[in-house]
Amino acid sequence: MEEEVKMQLELADDSMKNAIDHLKKQLVKIRAGKANVHILDGIMVDYYGTNTPLNQVSNINTPDPKMITIQPWEKSLIEIIDKAIMKANIGITPVNDGEMIRLNIPPLTEERRINLVKQVKSEGENTRISVRSTRRDANEEFKTMKKNGLSEDMEKDAEASIQKLTDKYMKIIDEIVSEKENDIMTV
Repeated sequence: MEEEVKMQLELADDSMKNAIDHLKKQLVKIRAGKANVHILDGIMVDYYGTNTPLNQVSNINTPDPKMITIQPWEKSLIEIIDKAIMKANIGITPVNDGEMIRLNIPPLTEERRINLVKQVKSEGENTRISVRSTRRDANEEFKTMKKNGLSEDMEKDAEASIQKLTDKYMKIIDEIVSEKENDIMTV
């Protein structure tokens, strides 16, 4: 029984780590007024009939904090990439000079910053829900184990351990969200 409890705690820990990783990936896509190539993640380009990620058909760079450049490996892709960026609706209009595409990152307005902070808080709350859900599932599993012979003391210890784990990850979520909010609100 003790091994099953340890295994359940490890599963919960992995699940909570995955929730944190997902949060980090989502927050990278929210731009904070600085050029970040990750805002282009998820943009697909029709490359000879196959939907291909933009970063697999071009070089993407940030020559300065206010610009992203996209240099396609084949000139014929320039128009296709241009249309894909427009279609992705990332809030930036591409500038196509026939050689490369430039994305000028506009400064964020106060209103846009506030909306981005709301979006960050929403992502943080979704992650908190995921972590609490993992805790609930683990506690239900401990109750089932108790019915199958787990001692009451071991169940209480397991519940205390899962609560410590939950608290640890909630603190990490708060730190990540706070850091991203500061990043967005810094002019």
